[in-house]
Parts: sequence; structure tokens; C-alpha cells
Amino acid sequence: MRVEKEFFVKFLLVVMAVSMVSIKSSVATLHRVGNSHGWSPNVNYSEWSDHERFYVGDWLLFNFDKRYFNVLEVNQTSYENCNDQGFIKNITRGGRDVIELTEARPYYFLSSGGYCYNGMKVAVDVAAAEAAPAPARVKNGSPPSNAIRILDFLVSFAVVYFLLGGPFV
Repeated sequence: MRVEKEFFVKFLLVVMAVSMVSIKSSVATLHRVGNSHGWSPNVNYSEWSDHERFYVGDWLLFNFDKRYFNVLEVNQTSYENCNDQGFIKNITRGGRDVIELTEARPYYFLSSGGYCYNGMKVAVDVAAAEAAPAPARVKNGSPPSNAIRILDFLVSFAVVYFLLGGPFV
């Protein structure tokens, strides 16, 4: 009986250790631009972005009809003037396009062809990952934060420890 108990305890400790190793240092969030409206004219993207918090490592998802619209990353001046010339990057691929926010800085996006004047532009201010709140809010079905995962691990370990009678030899 004692040998089975020791094997079980060692097995649980290995499983918990593997679980801890698999936890990433940060949990990225996928932000669906415009929520259910997607990337289309006559949506207030300033209001949308004001209700979101963006951190390095997060992703933006643009859903749109690629026959009519596109997504260009531009500088602040081009954003303010709806100027699609000299853009930084064209992220348009297939109408369900994502871009990773890799730096803590403001990002500016717009749609060319005059659609910017119909509201198809968004600015997001990205903060450093360290600035993220410890217990991150769950958005768009993203997994729980690392703090919650670590707490789950510690609680699980404590339960196993006390159920099996204290110190393991």
C-alpha cells in the first residue's frame, strides 16, 4: 500500500510540474476590432478602443469584406488626415486578418479608398506587458491569467499534500 501511495504522489507531482512549465509568462488577448460590427463603415472605433486595454503580445482581428475594404497601418498624421499614401504596412490578406501588437506604442490603422472618412480608422495605445493587471479580465473567451493558474496549482498541491498525510518520503 505504501509503495502505491508513493508512486501516486510522485506521479501527481510530475503532472503538476509539467503543468507549471507549460504556463506562459503572459496571456495574450485577441481583440476583435469593432466587436460584432467588424471592420466596416459608420462604426465608432474610438469608442470601441476606449473600452479595451491593449498590451504587448495582444492581437487585433479585423473581419471585413476584402473586395471593398483593406487595413493599413499608418502614422499618426496620416491617421488624423485619412491619408492612405505612404502607409507603414498593409495587413490585408483575406478579410480575417490579424496583427500582433509587438511594441508598447500607439498603433494607427485605416481603410483606404475614402472609407476612412466614413469612420474606418482606429487607434490603439499599447502598454508594456508588465503594466497588465495581475488578474486579467477574460475577454473574447481568452484563458484565465497566470495568477489564477498559479493559484489553482498551489491549491491543488495543498489538497493533495494534506489528503495524503503530510510530508512525502
